[in-house]
Amino acid sequence: MKLVLFGKNGQVGWELQRALAPLGELIALDSRSTDYCGDLLNPEGIRQTILSIKPDIIVNAAAYTAVDKAESDAETAHIVNSVTPGVMAEAAAACGAWLVHYSTDYVFPGGGNTPWQETDNAAPLNVYGQTKLEGEHRIARVCNKYLIFRTSWVYASRGNNFAKTMIRLGKQKEILAVINDQYGAPTSAELLADCTAYALMQARQKPDVAGIYHLAAAGETTWHEYAQYVLNSVEKHTELAVRTVNAVQTTAYPTPARRPNNSRMNCDKFQRTFELTLPHWTRGVGRMLDELFSITL
Repeated sequence: MKLVLFGKNGQVGWELQRALAPLGELIALDSRSTDYCGDLLNPEGIRQTILSIKPDIIVNAAAYTAVDKAESDAETAHIVNSVTPGVMAEAAAACGAWLVHYSTDYVFPGGGNTPWQETDNAAPLNVYGQTKLEGEHRIARVCNKYLIFRTSWVYASRGNNFAKTMIRLGKQKEILAVINDQYGAPTSAELLADCTAYALMQARQKPDVAGIYHLAAAGETTWHEYAQYVLNSVEKHTELAVRTVNAVQTTAYPTPARRPNNSRMNCDKFQRTFELTLPHWTRGVGRMLDELFSITL
């Protein structure tokens, strides 16, 4: 079996290189790849890459994720998040390949306090969400063998993330202010990669599982509670200056793009279809923190 992965060096793409490798011959690409085009700003180059490789599975872990910048750079976000995924879907259909694509809770308006289901009406608040939703539509229109995983609050051990930022600030400042009116579940790139690999193995045997799924860690929290969990977990490993973590509303940090207050995701469909139990968000974050300090100390 042959697989092609786009976005190999992103948070999810890095973990996918590990998780997908046992499934077959993996060709992992990014925008700097030379043997094949991996640049999502070049839709026709991506099409030729897929038609040349003729993979059995295509996994798109690349995206334009600069949410605020997208407000003033909508054309670039549109190409990367909407146009090129549609081209991938056309090429996947031509090859008879499965296409995996990652989307976001930002396709929803973010109101209320009920976890979003796949059947809920989408109404994005910002350009990023709009382009991701259009990408979903383009895929569904032309490709029958696809898995779209909507997720939220993604982090990885590699590179920067919210937890590392809180630790850094916690060493420098006595008082922190963190948003407490946005709700979601921190979801590790490792979890997404492992679930993707398993779902693909199932999909190859049961093609009727094609569709859109919500895929995030279990439970819910706010950024404020998330910060407190991180700081409480690491205080035994490192000296912190922080004494108080104040809870503030989203309006305290105005941004060009509106953020959803409700990023809760109902993942029952994924768990039922693939017979998996998604772990609580603290499991992944706690493991990441353990790894971080086992390396640095």
